[in-house]
Amino acid sequence: MKTQLLTALSISALFLVACGPNEAEVAAAKAQATADSLAVVAAAEHAYTIDPSTAKVTWKGVMLGVKQHHGVVKLSDGNATVKGGQLQSGSVTIDMASINSLDSAYAADDAKEGTRAMLLGHLASPDFFDVATYPTATFTITSVEGNTATGDLTVKGKTNSEKVTDLVVTEGEGTVSITGKLSFDRQKYGVAWSSGAKDMVLNDAIELTVELSGTAQ
Repeated sequence: MKTQLLTALSISALFLVACGPNEAEVAAAKAQATADSLAVVAAAEHAYTIDPSTAKVTWKGVMLGVKQHHGVVKLSDGNATVKGGQLQSGSVTIDMASINSLDSAYAADDAKEGTRAMLLGHLASPDFFDVATYPTATFTITSVEGNTATGDLTVKGKTNSEKVTDLVVTEGEGTVSITGKLSFDRQKYGVAWSSGAKDMVLNDAIELTVELSGTAQ
């Protein structure tokens, strides 16, 4: 009787092992569960606060097509919402008083004209960005399609719809990096010399390259 019982138990155990999932099936199930979990996380909407200290907004202006100046401007604050790896919404505030130049296409510091200090002073003057009256500029996203974000750019109190192209959004563990390009016509914002002849020297297009990083809220 005891032998028969042991035999029956052995057959049952073999049957359970034979009918249960093998190691490959268990591993596949675990991999699928992990993939499903990651997919849920990736598809979730995340809100980020942009870090002004690490943000980099580079500007470029061209004179007569042969000479150009470029530099950087800092952010005061910013935010972004990302879902499924795609930018959904966001806005940034630019500190116009932080405009700086990085190129070397200037006359010596003691020259009567064409110095770096003169350019920066001119950019801050009412002829250009009138920083004393309009200390900030803003960009607020209104829609996103593919790798292009459309938004409202406000400079010198004037608002126009502009596009940020070549968007690249990369999410990490609680972090995000966003890069893109924006080119706008300065004339639409009253960024121009009062003298028409001098104003014709500078290309109307001002190009911006944006590099942002932020942390989850």
